[in-house]
Amino acid sequence: MPSSRTAIVLGGSGSVGRALLEVLFRDDSFTAVITLSRRSLPEAVGLAQASGRTLIEQLVPDMSPASLAAATLEAARAVDGELEAFSVLGIGAGTARLTIEEHRAVDVALNEAFARALRDSGKVRHLAFMSAVGADPNASASGGGGAGMSRYNRVKGEAEVAVRASGPAVVSIFRPAMIIGSQHTPWLLEKLLPLFSWVTPAKFTSITATQIAQAMVATARRHPTASATYHYPEMMALIAGGTR
Repeated sequence: MPSSRTAIVLGGSGSVGRALLEVLFRDDSFTAVITLSRRSLPEAVGLAQASGRTLIEQLVPDMSPASLAAATLEAARAVDGELEAFSVLGIGAGTARLTIEEHRAVDVALNEAFARALRDSGKVRHLAFMSAVGADPNASASGGGGAGMSRYNRVKGEAEVAVRASGPAVVSIFRPAMIIGSQHTPWLLEKLLPLFSWVTPAKFTSITATQIAQAMVATARRHPTASATYHYPEMMALIAGGTR
């Protein structure tokens, strides 16, 4: 195992982001974590202190594509040793109220800027990127933009295409369905959907934020040699194979 391994994380303030930071700070293969965010993340600070690991908070107050790319390059180039990248950035609730361009401005433009800067740094070979089940760049751009709707799936698909085209050599894409424990998932839906799991196609099975994080970190530890897409069954296999 490398003596110095750092994770760089975009989207650490969300439900999956917080779970990802918890998993990273518990994983002894990572000695440091870099977060890119608008403001300091108190939970990340507390996790770093409790684990005795190093946390580097790279603040990007305006969070525009240009500012994010510059901050990513600066942070990556300052790292000695191996650097693994993770993005769980995306608009959670409220996409139905946004125009498609407003949704793209975050999910596509910011993730593309992050991925491009990682590639340009010359320090990152692999990016673990969270998308969503049903992502499809060819889905209809009309209609509602709520999670799971056609327009939402199109934006998620466009984000995948942009990240793979602009990013590091290997991009692992994670497509969760309903996320249990997310602040954006209605509690009643969390309780009811598992009751119908026996008739639900496997890739649409609900998953917890922690399980997504565990699968992403397990993939990073494996040093994948090719890009791949992971739904619920593949994520569970990654977790089972990466149990330490």
